[in-house]
Amino acid sequence: MEDLSESKPVLRSGSFAALLRQELTACARTYAEKQCLTPIESYGQSPVLCFRAENGSHGNFHPRSYRATLANPMWTARLQKPHTSARSALPRCDYIWRELDSSMSSDALLMNIFCFPNLLARRDLIQLLGLEPGVVPEFGVKARVPLKSGKVDRTEIDLRLGNLLVESKLTETGFQQKPLSIIQTYRDLDQVFDVERLPRAGNYCLGYQLVRNVLAAFATGSSFCVMLDRRRPDLLEEWYRIMSCVVDTELRTRCKVLTWQELACVLPTSLQKFLAQKYGIVS
Repeated sequence: MEDLSESKPVLRSGSFAALLRQELTACARTYAEKQCLTPIESYGQSPVLCFRAENGSHGNFHPRSYRATLANPMWTARLQKPHTSARSALPRCDYIWRELDSSMSSDALLMNIFCFPNLLARRDLIQLLGLEPGVVPEFGVKARVPLKSGKVDRTEIDLRLGNLLVESKLTETGFQQKPLSIIQTYRDLDQVFDVERLPRAGNYCLGYQLVRNVLAAFATGSSFCVMLDRRRPDLLEEWYRIMSCVVDTELRTRCKVLTWQELACVLPTSLQKFLAQKYGIVS
């Protein structure tokens, strides 16, 4: 595997993530003022704004997307994911903070878009994503990537749209890293990747989530798309580094990357305005 322990692209990732967090915080604060909302700020030098759900609405969501989410029990369940650092990072109050309350949540961004009513009836969007008409978004789907032991991986994929698997990114530092010993337990690893070229840092493989999701697409005959922000060239670079290691040519054609900005071009006007105001995502 290619050892990137000393490479600059890996070290740059945190800087791009920090800059985007600052920009998103400024956007969220301005959005809250215009909407007369009162978000809570997390502790620390770089505070994160968190919005709460109340009276059938949620400051972190487009109103129509949120109403549609509440009308779908499976989508509503996704809202209940606990905020793992709420006790240490957020002020105590009578509200139970959830992960999707955070203005930095890529899952919340994903649901804002794909829970919007009748979105997947739009021809331009269907063509852009290569979807069949009538698919229903499924969030937090188990990957079930086959392991050499005969068991399956139990980690989640952010979104499934029919035959398309989606990984969403916003302010996350990267695509995670895992020990090589974990990566090598996947059944199809050698068939899908030129393993020696996969980027690593010491005994860790970089871009773990990409490796896992490409393997999931291979095992299920699915397509795979990473959705990320144009302001994160570090993530885009990491994507291309992993994809250059895929040896299955046909599988490579089923894998793609799409920026939120490109996606915004085919979204309803109301949703475009919301994304521009709250996230600074401009088509």
